[in-house]
Amino acid sequence: MSAEPILSVEGLRVRFGSGRKAFEAVRGVSFELYRGETLSLVGESGSGKTTIGRAIMRVHPAAAGSVRYRGREIAGKVGAEEERLLRQKIQMIFQDPMASLNERAKIDYIVSEGLYNFKLFKDEKERLAKVEKALLEVGLLPEFASRFPHEFSGGQRQRIGIARALAMEPEILIADEPISALDVSIRAQVINLLNRLKRDRGLSYLFIAHDLSVVRFISDRIAVIHLGRLVELAPAEKLFERPMHPYTKALLSAVPVPDPDEERDKRLVVYDPASHRYEAGAEPAWREASPGHFVLANEAELRDWTTGS
Repeated sequence: MSAEPILSVEGLRVRFGSGRKAFEAVRGVSFELYRGETLSLVGESGSGKTTIGRAIMRVHPAAAGSVRYRGREIAGKVGAEEERLLRQKIQMIFQDPMASLNERAKIDYIVSEGLYNFKLFKDEKERLAKVEKALLEVGLLPEFASRFPHEFSGGQRQRIGIARALAMEPEILIADEPISALDVSIRAQVINLLNRLKRDRGLSYLFIAHDLSVVRFISDRIAVIHLGRLVELAPAEKLFERPMHPYTKALLSAVPVPDPDEERDKRLVVYDPASHRYEAGAEPAWREASPGHFVLANEAELRDWTTGS
């Protein structure tokens, strides 16, 4: 991975509504994404993880905080050329492959749509070559370009969505639960495909998911989010070996175990946010428990979680 982050998010806040009905979906989130890295953002439904991805994509405006791409601020207003660059270099893979493709368009047009919008080809021969290359990279035959989305399975549709993003020559892919709508037997194929593309192209992924058991096999680092705040961030294996925050432990306890006896006897951890009662001056802060392992805790909690007491 590169020593310099390709994407930096600092103190990001996203609000919906106004006045008394205002709701803060993302509350002061900070992290960095490096070139060639997969950072997974994990949390249950409603935790704000998809909102973070859409704020980076500039779909949702940031109420506060900073989002920087290659050191350049991209939250708020940017120039037309900057907007054009961001639309090309930061792409999104959507959760539902059935709904994210235009049913009336052929695959050739779907994969080419960004090429047309950004005029990323000199002539028709070059456009067709780019479409063929993108389809081959995701394991689809070039002749599929003449077909319609309804002729493909869910896994194939998701590959088409990935090909559409790849045709733009992006540097960052925001994958919003890209395998949750797929059959279990297909999920591993898509994960392996994403890992290969990351290696071959030097891509950086922000991988959004609710299932820790899935992200373990694709992540370099994992960030756990709860109610709009990051509660823990660590290298993937370190997080599994030594989770600290009670919410992370609760998520891990819900991961299925392949051994039936162990699965039957395991204890499910239930996280109760109300169990945190903070006195004035003892509010939690983002702290580094060990090199590269961060957790949202006050000093007393950090000491207890670090020592295992």
